[in-house]
Amino acid sequence: MRMPFEKIFNEASLLPKIRRSIYLMTLGNAFGTLFGVVSGGGSSSLTGYAEFLGASDFVFGLLTAIPLAMALLQIPFAAMVSRTQKRKKYMMTYGLFSRVLWIVIGLVPYFISADPAWLRLWSVILLIGISSAYSSFINVSWMPWMADLVPVGIRGRWLSKRDGITSIASVTMGLLVASILDRMPGYSGYTLVFVMAGILGMLDMCCFFFMEEVYKTPPLQLKIIPVCRQIISNKPFFKFMIFWTAWSFTANMSGAYLARYALSEMGLTYLSFTICSQVTAAAVTVLVVSNWGRLLDHFGSKPVLWCSCIVAALTPLFFLFSTYGSIWPTLLHNLIGAAFWSGANLAATSLQLSSSPDEQRPSYVAFFSCFTSLLGAFLGILAGGAILEGIHSSHTLSAFIPDRYKFMIAVSVILRIATVIVIVPKLDNNCEYTVTSMFRELFIKIKLQKSYISYWWKRRR
Repeated sequence: MRMPFEKIFNEASLLPKIRRSIYLMTLGNAFGTLFGVVSGGGSSSLTGYAEFLGASDFVFGLLTAIPLAMALLQIPFAAMVSRTQKRKKYMMTYGLFSRVLWIVIGLVPYFISADPAWLRLWSVILLIGISSAYSSFINVSWMPWMADLVPVGIRGRWLSKRDGITSIASVTMGLLVASILDRMPGYSGYTLVFVMAGILGMLDMCCFFFMEEVYKTPPLQLKIIPVCRQIISNKPFFKFMIFWTAWSFTANMSGAYLARYALSEMGLTYLSFTICSQVTAAAVTVLVVSNWGRLLDHFGSKPVLWCSCIVAALTPLFFLFSTYGSIWPTLLHNLIGAAFWSGANLAATSLQLSSSPDEQRPSYVAFFSCFTSLLGAFLGILAGGAILEGIHSSHTLSAFIPDRYKFMIAVSVILRIATVIVIVPKLDNNCEYTVTSMFRELFIKIKLQKSYISYWWKRRR
């Protein structure tokens, strides 16, 4: 039986210990994805937990955005990783502790008093903040480690296969979590799923203990000011960082609140929401992500990023036609959106790695994550929450805007499309292909394939 990555490993002539480490990294990523099904900012479990604890729109946005604010810590942590080259140690200490805290988050109702009413909610926010602070070590350790293990020539195909595997795993987890939350009302259901998430997150970290710690460059002393200047002067990297910041801002203005909208205003159950969102998205990702990987390795990141982001930006418009109890807006949003978001995420990861130098990659990853998380996703979520809260509390605005969520979605889509049209054409590509040449070549291939099918059909007749 052929292993999932055997073909591309043979193409890159990888040593057995490197192959084993990549398989372990894939397994760890699968556990990490299952952890994210519960702990992710837009997850149904965290959304429902915040609602149950009495969070307003703005406080919910704050709870979702706090992990993004903690990205600021990635800069000093990247300096430690570059200087000491102890990725495994940091993953097995700080990373492991950050995942253990999610077990404590699930147990909050059992050791924090319900009087005053805000105490439990803000205890959860505090614990998520601490967990996010320590998990900053994970990002600045994982991505450079992955770049050192997986050669650039097969990276797109490995990422696509990995995403396919993790998508399949997340479907089962999503259905299980939804069933638990629907059948176990009150704190007990949330406690169970968050304890499960903490255990899965710990398994994610443990996989890295058995991996080879590979470094392509010697230890490096990170000096923040010179690195900032270097990043700004690195035009391909800096332009992409500006784009992804703007994209994250516009996407999170409404995207962070779609689960809250579906579970409250639209009246969906956890199970129906999970099937229409997570299960649908995972199934579509499995079907299309390998194709994006091949396109990425052949045409480069920019053409793939352009066409995938354009379509992904439009899919929230389905929610403008939603009514109470309707599931089709969520279904279509995830059915079409996941097909193109998977391409956008692959292209973004590839472009980030290809435009950052090997010897400075931890610091580049840290600055990128910090910049895009703080000025992009964090401010986007807070801006969305503030606008939703402002409309809700203003009788004048409420009279003109009967559905504040639909208003936010429309504004977000307009800004997202403008971001893609204005910035993506200015990005650099890691291949000679342009968007036009990519579509031209794909059109020729499709035309030839149709001619071959027609010829084969005529011969059979």
